Amino acid sequence: MDLFNPSIGLIVWSTIVFLLLFFILAKFAWKPVMVAIKEREQFIDDSLNKAELANQEMARLTAQNEDLMKQARAERDEILKEAKKLKDNIVNEAKTSAQTEGAKLIEKARIEIENQKKAALAELKGQVSTLSLDIAERVLRSQLDDKAKQQDLVANLLKDVELN
Repeated sequence: MDLFNPSIGLIVWSTIVFLLLFFILAKFAWKPVMVAIKEREQFIDDSLNKAELANQEMARLTAQNEDLMKQARAERDEILKEAKKLKDNIVNEAKTSAQTEGAKLIEKARIEIENQKKAALAELKGQVSTLSLDIAERVLRSQLDDKAKQQDLVANLLKDVELN
């Protein structure tokens, strides 16, 4: 038996067995295999659709996340703006209060200085008058010790009285 020269019987039997096998496979295996292929194809299509839906959902969530981030930034900016405004108000109030308190303290100090000045002037006047009286008393004593000086002083005083 030669490989290149097959016998007709072998060809016939091989064809019969092939057709029989084909018929059996077509009758019993072809439909389940085709159903399995269709199911696999359907599963792949479903998986692709689910992947596409997941991508769309991911894009939607990303856009939503970006919107939330924008809102959060806007709220943060608004809060910072309000905080700055509040800080400026507090600083301005503190400045105004400090200026008012400073003005009150300066006015109080000015009044106190004025009172101290008046008291010092009154004391100085008192000391000057006391000193003047002491000096006048000493001068008068020295002049009144001598009788001639007393008479000259009285005469001078009388001349001054007449002139006025």
